[in-house]
Amino acid sequence: MKWLFIMLFMVLGLSTRADAKRPNILFAIADDMSHASCYGYAFLDTPNFDRIAKEGIRFDRAYTPSSKCAPSRSVIITGRNPWQLEDAANHQPYFPKKFKSVVEALGEHGYFTGFTGKGWGPGDDGGRELTGTAFQESQNKNRPTNQINPTDYAGNFELFLKAKPADEPFFFWYGCKEPHRKYAFKSGVKSGKKLAELDFLPTFWGTDNAVKHDILDYAVEVEHYDMHLGRILQMLEAAGELENTLIIATSDNGMPFPRFKGHPYEHSTHLPFVVRWPGHIKNPGRVSSDFISFTDLAPTFLKAAGISRADSGLQPIQGRSLFDVFADAPKGRGSVLTGRERNDIGRPHDQSYPVRSLHEGTLVYMRNFKPDRWPCGNPETGYRDTDSSPTKTYTLSQEAGSLEYDKSYGKRPGEELYDLEKDPECLENLALSPEYDALKNRMRAKLFAELKKQGDPRVLGQGDVFDAYEHSKRPGYYEKEMAKKKGRGNKK
Repeated sequence: MKWLFIMLFMVLGLSTRADAKRPNILFAIADDMSHASCYGYAFLDTPNFDRIAKEGIRFDRAYTPSSKCAPSRSVIITGRNPWQLEDAANHQPYFPKKFKSVVEALGEHGYFTGFTGKGWGPGDDGGRELTGTAFQESQNKNRPTNQINPTDYAGNFELFLKAKPADEPFFFWYGCKEPHRKYAFKSGVKSGKKLAELDFLPTFWGTDNAVKHDILDYAVEVEHYDMHLGRILQMLEAAGELENTLIIATSDNGMPFPRFKGHPYEHSTHLPFVVRWPGHIKNPGRVSSDFISFTDLAPTFLKAAGISRADSGLQPIQGRSLFDVFADAPKGRGSVLTGRERNDIGRPHDQSYPVRSLHEGTLVYMRNFKPDRWPCGNPETGYRDTDSSPTKTYTLSQEAGSLEYDKSYGKRPGEELYDLEKDPECLENLALSPEYDALKNRMRAKLFAELKKQGDPRVLGQGDVFDAYEHSKRPGYYEKEMAKKKGRGNKK
């Protein structure tokens, strides 16, 4: 009988240890991606991204609170909104020492952490490993185009797995640098894509063939991200780790085209987002229409790893874990907040273009705090908040007053309101119609009340602090450029 109890104790102990095995976490983030084929687009093919959706959850209302690389990634690693992150609300900031990264917390609690490609940034991280140890040694000899980054992302994941101690769970940040610009012009058609089959073309970009080629070239780079994702999934499967890995695949912000990346519109902040986690997602293969925010990622990682928020050492987290959605029992996910501060430099005194938005149901209300400023940066410095591209060249060639020019670069009123079900491109501003005053006022009040609770300096009368934070690269750019132009004028 004594030996029976000992054997039973050992079996229960082994079972407990097996059940307590902590999951690996793979976070796959593209740079400037708005599309995946599982969302119904045919101009690109993302079978590996789609596989994650098919075997897990596809989210139809996932948002980044800021549609620029550095602030979006700051949100991911802290669980806080940009306006709660001081300098890190801006693009290319000095990341504040006071804010701990969730990846740093995972590393302190027994996770082997690393990344390849683009981690947090761009900006000055103070020498910290905000997304883990860099694995960048493996490089591609053969790339689809000469504009695609040579980093062999999957090869570096293989190096990471070899370096990982056998008894430790891992967190890996696959930070693809695609589809960030530049692109090899007409690489889309060279890869077999056809202009006639393009099923995505916003009306405010016109119908010029250069624009169509630009979109297909973007698709080539999205597929490069997906190809490496597929290789990583194969490696996980070969290592016997696929079923014990929480996989989240998404992008940091919208595609690098006019009125998308860096801007506050639906197509700027609303992103593809899929999750796979066998045994932890109820009814896999479903689609969630609940609002989620990138602030929800850090608490999701912590809960999956069994780390309490108190033990993590992170500053108070605004988001909440996605476990309620995993269980198919979402609670209170009927709205989400987004916004922006200073993105790329190009305004006098490095000024920002501050916006806050409330997304609720099919509606989005936007408050532009400085409508006298140029949303894309000033004309005389080249509208730097929109990346150079064939699409930018074409839209800038159109006259002021045209749909292409005004929607991409023109100034905006203090308030905007759109019904996305009727107007997904956000072209008809309902805030200008008196019949929508009651709705506009209700959404504004709700937005401001929530921002005050979150301590947003912008609604507490202290918004100028965001312009005062130093830019980590080329501060005073506007003044220096104007001085150069003046000097060239004097020489003439």
